[in-house]
Amino acid sequence: MKKKPHKIDPLLVTLRSYLSSPDYVPASRTALFKELKITPKQQELAKTFLDAMLQEKEILIKASKIHYQGNQKNSPTETPSLVKGTLRMHPRGFGFVVPENRALHPEDFFIVKHLTKTAVDGDLVEIKVLPPSKKDKGPEGEVICILERSRSHLAGLVQQVSPSGEISLFSPLLGLHRQIRAEKFSHALRYGDRVIMKILDWGGQNKPILSEITHHFGHISQPSIDVIAAAEEFSLQKEFPPEVLKEVQKYSTTVSAKDYQDRLDLTQEESFTIDPTTAKDFDDALSLTKDSKGQYHLGVHIADVAHYVRPQSALDEEALRRCNSTYFPGACLPMLPEELSNHLCSLKPKVVRLCVSVLMTFDAKGTLLKHEIRRSAIKSAFRFTYDEAKKVLDGKKKSKHLPTLQLMVELCLLLKQKRYERGSIDFALAEVVLDIDPEGKPTSYHIVEYDITHQLVEEFMLKANEVTAKALSSQGLPVIFRIHEKPNDENIEDFFALARSLGFFVPAKPDSKDIQKLFEQAKTTTFAQQLSIGFIRSMKLASYSPENVGHFGLSLEEYCHFTSPIRRYPDLIIQRLLFNELPPHYDLERIAQLCSDKERISFKAEQTVKTLKKLRLLKEWHTEDPNRKYTGFISKIKPYGLHFELAPLSVEGFLHVSALGWDYFVYEEGRNALFGRNSSTRFCVGDPIEVKLRSVDLVLLEAHWEKPNPSSHSHTPKEQKKKSKKRRRSR
Repeated sequence: MKKKPHKIDPLLVTLRSYLSSPDYVPASRTALFKELKITPKQQELAKTFLDAMLQEKEILIKASKIHYQGNQKNSPTETPSLVKGTLRMHPRGFGFVVPENRALHPEDFFIVKHLTKTAVDGDLVEIKVLPPSKKDKGPEGEVICILERSRSHLAGLVQQVSPSGEISLFSPLLGLHRQIRAEKFSHALRYGDRVIMKILDWGGQNKPILSEITHHFGHISQPSIDVIAAAEEFSLQKEFPPEVLKEVQKYSTTVSAKDYQDRLDLTQEESFTIDPTTAKDFDDALSLTKDSKGQYHLGVHIADVAHYVRPQSALDEEALRRCNSTYFPGACLPMLPEELSNHLCSLKPKVVRLCVSVLMTFDAKGTLLKHEIRRSAIKSAFRFTYDEAKKVLDGKKKSKHLPTLQLMVELCLLLKQKRYERGSIDFALAEVVLDIDPEGKPTSYHIVEYDITHQLVEEFMLKANEVTAKALSSQGLPVIFRIHEKPNDENIEDFFALARSLGFFVPAKPDSKDIQKLFEQAKTTTFAQQLSIGFIRSMKLASYSPENVGHFGLSLEEYCHFTSPIRRYPDLIIQRLLFNELPPHYDLERIAQLCSDKERISFKAEQTVKTLKKLRLLKEWHTEDPNRKYTGFISKIKPYGLHFELAPLSVEGFLHVSALGWDYFVYEEGRNALFGRNSSTRFCVGDPIEVKLRSVDLVLLEAHWEKPNPSSHSHTPKEQKKKSKKRRRSR
């Protein structure tokens, strides 16, 4: 009996991509397998796919050669010039369409602002493919039809209420370029009120959206509802459905010996967790020993979420609906109910927990010798925070686990060296963490350094993810890979231009070693953070896909997410794939796309709330001291002004040329600088800059800045004229 084909097996994607290529020349099945390097183990499955494609009239066989006819079933109306896909909007008004058929269209289509029509984020649209406007740019398109709206309601804020009662509203999701109007509401509204609107008419390019306000749930001055507002704005689930909670209640609160009798019993082995101070869900624990041969035996133990969350259960369906946990300052919207995420699946100390363990053996130089992936049971000995683990390593705190921590540092450094040798970039960026009180108000912030404890956890998780991806793919099994494509030439050139403008040498055609050398040099300068952020922004976003294209950022050919199944659905899928527990009808391509989309939505929601909290903190400081000065660095220069990043809060700001002083500033394109004609003042990328806060608009998420009083080297036009006359007289 032939193996039933997986619906979106990567092998099927590979076959379709190759057969539908314009360069494809009809070939025999044997020649096709040889060209695509399909192993004997995979050929039986490939034959099954080809039989199915023949039955669907996707291919024809003529003179023993395969001729591609097109995927008539999946794309009845799609032509090379018309493409269906989901629109993802940027707040500045442009967008990207993610094609439905990735085999035919592997890249997203860029849509300029005026060609998005009235489409909004998440809409299913049909676009017309346009000729590329620039060399090395990705494909571009124009929205010609909105096939399905993603939403009927929007969250927004009141901007203005006219004397007649007409209400103007702002939706952060749509940005300032879309005007929204509403009729009178049941009670009086004011600037900054947070509301839910039902859309009556999506308007047009020069016509406002018409809406009806259905619900008022607070004011922008109330920080306690920031997360609630973000959940409404980005359509994130807050409460779990009753059937999900009912299902969770069936589980015991503890793990009995019967639960792990068929598992590898590691409960007597030393293992512990290392997590942030505020963490409640501990989904990974570590163990490490070193034998007399100098070989390291590392165990990465991951909570066995698949044991509890069964396919097609209410829990599973809700987890897929959410795809991931969303983390806000001081709050979290979890993927799984707390009974699982914070308790039964959380690897708490001194209690038995069910795990999937990746057991790896390394030689004295950090080379992986062998590995084993087993279902297991562990009993974590201790719960370390990163700060506590660092204190133990620094000798500031005593712990019986010090030798193991020291051994972990030893192996970590070996793995970091291996990663460096293959071309991976190590950023080691510090993180700004806001301190939030019980009412949601930001009170202060603290900096979390990316110290050795963070690094060792990351290195061990990266290795476990890599080993798991290789284990699945080597068996010819489907995988949801974590992929990261190479950046566009134009974007990476912009980064190199930034590096050169900061005084760093970058060769004409740099390779990964040159980039590594650049960051090594930057570590001893004040530009390390700026360069790291610039490089990250130049790269494409990582995503999930059953088709593997490798991971550029990590310089890995095979990589997946496996180590956080409590908070990421792809990790849960990987657990099921490891033990053959995934039903054959599961559409991995759809799941991968959904998880990629939800990840981006969660990120936008998290960043929106972070920005709002930071602005609340700035507003509080401004109230306390209106003349307070802030220091930042210039991150970008434009002919009309300069962008800066405020240290240490990592808030982006902008100063128009008119706010730089009395002088007339000219943009010097070659130097990427603004030059004052009269004062000879020059503003360059990377320069420190002192600014003063003028006002904060919490509704539009904007801070308005100005330069403090002119510095000693600046002069008014009259003073400059007198100074010039004195110089002429002295000659």
